[in-house]
Amino acid sequence: MLIAITRAVSPALAECELTHREREPIDVAIAAAEHAVYEAVLRSLGAAIVRAREEPGLPDAVFVEDAAVVVDEIAVMTNPGAATRRQEVESVAEILRTYRPIATIESPGTLDGGDVLRVGRRLYVGMSSRTNAEGAAQLQALLDPWSYEVIPVAVTGCLHLKSAVTLVAEGLLLLNPAFVRRECFDGMDTIAVARSEPDAANALLIGGAVVFPAHFPETAHYLEHAGIHVVPVPCTQIAKAEGGVTCCSLLLDAARVSP
Repeated sequence: MLIAITRAVSPALAECELTHREREPIDVAIAAAEHAVYEAVLRSLGAAIVRAREEPGLPDAVFVEDAAVVVDEIAVMTNPGAATRRQEVESVAEILRTYRPIATIESPGTLDGGDVLRVGRRLYVGMSSRTNAEGAAQLQALLDPWSYEVIPVAVTGCLHLKSAVTLVAEGLLLLNPAFVRRECFDGMDTIAVARSEPDAANALLIGGAVVFPAHFPETAHYLEHAGIHVVPVPCTQIAKAEGGVTCCSLLLDAARVSP
């Protein structure tokens, strides 16, 4: 069974951490309504929604992806690069303990889940303002027993690796080549985002479809032209908080736990 861990939008969302965007007014009521549509779309694509407990005092808590890296065998709880976000991790771990053994990234290592792009047995890890080399090295050590390969990747001009590149089909990546080099992804085909939509590389592949921000229509057209089933969702307010469609859920197969 496919599980999507989500969390309600915090009423403090407008106080979120920002690195590459100027602060803009955020309408929390609209953000919550857009998030409800997002959860409904995930359900329509076969996911059962499991909500982490609400964290009204933590502005970025809706971005549950950053709290963990989940593979079939284990869940690795992160140590977010922004100290204000570290309180988000334990409430996500409470849920993941039901489905996976748990391990943890420890200081001085930092790691955000948004910096980890899994392609089969490879995990590309963005070297960003939120994730450091020690965090990537700890992730490799924790996953070594199951022969995963952790590959550090340089990221510039955006928050996370998955702000720059995401998987949209088997062997196919959507990326912004200004944020991450195509050459980092050996043997993969790529689609570049529209030049007018530099933040459009964040897409969520689920159940043979790609959940994608409705405010990037030109890049959506590129994906559709490549034969990809695009499911648009509104996420205008989440975008103001430097978030995207992968950020707001942690997907895992509850049936796939390998010894």
